Amino acid sequence: MSCGTDAENFSFQKIVAVLGVSLMVIKFIAWGLTSSAAIFTDAVESIVNVIAAFVGLYALYLCACPRDRDHPFGHGRAELISSSVEGVMIVLAGVMIILEAVSSLMDPQELRSLDLGLVLVAAAAIANYLVGRAAIAKGRRNRSMALVASGKHLCSDTYSSIGIILGLVLMILLDNLGYHLEWLDGAIAMLFGAIILITGVKVVKDSMDGVMDKADTGTVGKVIEMINSRRHDHWVDVHNLRVSKYGSLLHIDVHMVFPANMTVEEQYREISELKEAVNQRFADVDLTVMGEPCNPKLCPVCGLEWCAKRSSPFDHRVEWTADTAMDENSSHRSG
Repeated sequence: MSCGTDAENFSFQKIVAVLGVSLMVIKFIAWGLTSSAAIFTDAVESIVNVIAAFVGLYALYLCACPRDRDHPFGHGRAELISSSVEGVMIVLAGVMIILEAVSSLMDPQELRSLDLGLVLVAAAAIANYLVGRAAIAKGRRNRSMALVASGKHLCSDTYSSIGIILGLVLMILLDNLGYHLEWLDGAIAMLFGAIILITGVKVVKDSMDGVMDKADTGTVGKVIEMINSRRHDHWVDVHNLRVSKYGSLLHIDVHMVFPANMTVEEQYREISELKEAVNQRFADVDLTVMGEPCNPKLCPVCGLEWCAKRSSPFDHRVEWTADTAMDENSSHRSG
């Protein structure tokens, strides 16, 4: 197992898994004390949380394994499988909660010991939210989709718990005023079941975007910003920039145009300079640079006034942006 961010993500996911088991037990105790349909749905969702947490734990374990001959880009794509499974399970949890809420609306049950039950659910909600936000923050910082999905799952569980607490508190207040609204238990559960369902759909969508290598324009922007900070006239143009994520590993492909009379050795020095800059800016990055010779169409945007192969004078400097860098070719730059 590597000692980098993947190992750090794996260690944090252990906390998520242990928390999931502990809170599941607490919620089932709360349901046993209260007989609340809403608390029961929250407890059932905790089963999904536990399964998803251990799926995520295994995925992050794989991600932390070093690259080998069979997996030259590492095992980071296991995160996409994990987050997909977790997203589907969040969706299933939302559906289960809605179905149970409908059943509760049709046949409301008498509630008991709500004070102690609410304390237990509230404590579980606070723990879920704190760890969930920490997981999302660490996952985004370490580029871990699985950890972000786990954090979102914990937060969605928190939102449903808040709904349950508010609904049951409202029921208690109305009951003391002489209004017996047992159906409110199921109505609140249904509302937050829908919220959980939407959260799950978003997690699945993000996972599918990762599987299909959807362009990460944010990361591309950071890469081109870094390249611009080192830019000089020997770097005539940058194009066909691609960024793929394999767990915490970023794989960057870019084509760079050099003067036509530049030797292979000189190109190598320029590429080494670019790689050094990228490694200083990003951790866990695999950079591939394809060097290309300049062509006459680029003379109007090339600042090398002394170039012996210049066919037309310098006209203007092209600003490299994420959009221009992601273009497949540079032949249009002079237009």
